[in-house]
Amino acid sequence: MQSVTLQTHNGVAVVVVNNPPVNALSWHVRQGLQDSFSAALADEAIKAIVLRCDGTTFIAGADITEFGKPPQGPDFNSVLNMIEASAKPVVAAIHGTALGGGLETALVCHYRIAVPSAKLGVPEVKLGLLPGAGGTQRLPRVVGIEAAATMCSLGEPVPAVKAEAMGLVDRLAGEESLAEDAAAYARELISAGPRPTRERPVTGDAAVIEQLKTANARKWKGFEAPYANLACIEAATRLPFEEGLKFERTEFLKLMGGSQSAAQRHMFFAERQAAKIDGLAKDLPLRNVKKVGVIGAGTMGGGISMNFLAKGIPVTIVEMVQENLDRGVGVIRKNYETSAAKGRFTTEQVEGMMGILTPSLSLDDLADCDLIIEAVYESMDVKKDVFGKLDTICKPGAILASNTSYLNIDEIAASTSRPQDVIGMHFFSPANVMKLLEVVRGEKTADDVLATAMALGKKIGKVAVVAGVCHGFIGNRMLSTRQAPAMQLLLEGATPAQIDKVHTDFGMPMGPFQMSDLAGLDIGWHRDPSRIETIRDALCAAGRFGQKNRKGFYDYDEKRVGTPSEEALSIIEEFRATSNLPKREISDQEIVERTLYPMVNEGYKILEEGKAQRASDIDVVWIYGYGWPIYRGGPMFWGDLEGAGKIVEALERHGVKAADSLKAKA
Repeated sequence: MQSVTLQTHNGVAVVVVNNPPVNALSWHVRQGLQDSFSAALADEAIKAIVLRCDGTTFIAGADITEFGKPPQGPDFNSVLNMIEASAKPVVAAIHGTALGGGLETALVCHYRIAVPSAKLGVPEVKLGLLPGAGGTQRLPRVVGIEAAATMCSLGEPVPAVKAEAMGLVDRLAGEESLAEDAAAYARELISAGPRPTRERPVTGDAAVIEQLKTANARKWKGFEAPYANLACIEAATRLPFEEGLKFERTEFLKLMGGSQSAAQRHMFFAERQAAKIDGLAKDLPLRNVKKVGVIGAGTMGGGISMNFLAKGIPVTIVEMVQENLDRGVGVIRKNYETSAAKGRFTTEQVEGMMGILTPSLSLDDLADCDLIIEAVYESMDVKKDVFGKLDTICKPGAILASNTSYLNIDEIAASTSRPQDVIGMHFFSPANVMKLLEVVRGEKTADDVLATAMALGKKIGKVAVVAGVCHGFIGNRMLSTRQAPAMQLLLEGATPAQIDKVHTDFGMPMGPFQMSDLAGLDIGWHRDPSRIETIRDALCAAGRFGQKNRKGFYDYDEKRVGTPSEEALSIIEEFRATSNLPKREISDQEIVERTLYPMVNEGYKILEEGKAQRASDIDVVWIYGYGWPIYRGGPMFWGDLEGAGKIVEALERHGVKAADSLKAKA
């Protein structure tokens, strides 16, 4: 099958791209475009040219699988220059998405017609890149500086109707008549002739570039690509077109050769890979989940329920006490109403979601549910009791899931007569916002139960990752190897602020002690103020529980902004004195080696034990569940950049046993 064909109709040439599934700009597509345009330009009977695509979309972008490989076929820029230089008017006919290289192709066409449902954008910034085939130079010449700077630095696509208003699309076509409308438009344009984008002036005020930097400073902290995109737009405002292209090329190659783009491209593939379950048949029939039960109307239970309600799946939520049930349902409504005030939902949608929520005080009301998720107190005895009751209440074939963050799913499953129906579905707090879902596969979990849980995760907008049964699964198991040495570093002379700053400078949203304060220092505390065995015990004994009462490792104001606490430091100092450890200066590098390297090491152990399917799955867990900076590509990818030899040497120097597979790699 040819990926590009040339058809002619009454003096109009139609160049059609057909490279399923998304018409990516693979080398053979570039070759086909070059050949077809050459033929159309050489034919004197042809007066105008239309470029359109078969299938579900216009050109959706570059072929990302070609990145980093030796180039094949014609250079993309030479193909684009040839289209733009056409002496006959060229019309891009857009449906589906025109993204990245696809939009750059549309930009060299002299005119653009699109169906209203189409989307246009330059999402390269999300891969740590910029549109490197003239996109940063042509886009401001078509839509002006403000729109171009916003599109390139944020990477969000714009709907065709908005694109028409901003001048990116010249005309809207009928949803079903794009081919006919585009050909008719091309005939109209024969008298107008070509309109090369590069010859159009750049309009607008360059001051908007600094405004974008200020508005997004927090979001872009640590990232290189947004700033490189804006530097190129700024260059378009002051340099001639060809010089602007050279500037763009230099910036593109810098990003392409850097670690951030490599990390972001790694995560692009890792996220898609995580959805694949090793050893499961692709055509495995899934269980039908039409109604969900949630046990517990607290923060987790309410958040979990919201995911399903938002997708139109009815939920029965169960609590033991009326007051707690009313409070939980009230919080769900309040959250939806807050979102509605921000324009995310209409009032009708809010009422629709609340209308399919059934509050109940009886587990018996879960008898007709297809999936039941338990979100009760994190205690094995409590969970086993709940699952024992569910076993007698729930219909055959119902999936019984636990939202445990640490506990053994196999032990929970053993309290039922149907362990094959039991699975872990570990949501992250707040469950209606956080994207990660750890799907924990028990020893006896049926294949169709696992596949159904993964598919449901995708349906409710989560990134689902399969984990095996072990204490803390993937994420929390690795987290504990960071928290313990962080505590030890306090005893040796580091401060909470120093340790946390190393982590936030690294790109984490918060450090170990900010995280402890957020979670609450009193969670799991033995409640005996006279029994002080750890720094945490000492802080809790002094009534310092974290953000909830505005004092923990830090002091907090009414907006929960933390500042270093003299009282906390003196409590730590007092406890340290009893441990007889000499106080010393601790470097930031030592903090990295002792808190982050052990996480990489634990990741290797998790893989050795088969508790994660692949290293990239571990990276997905940490990016989407714990805020690891995406431009570092997750702990396993980052560990490769640091070097196995360097990590093993540091671990052994600090008395930590390196995983066998990490040693072998070193």
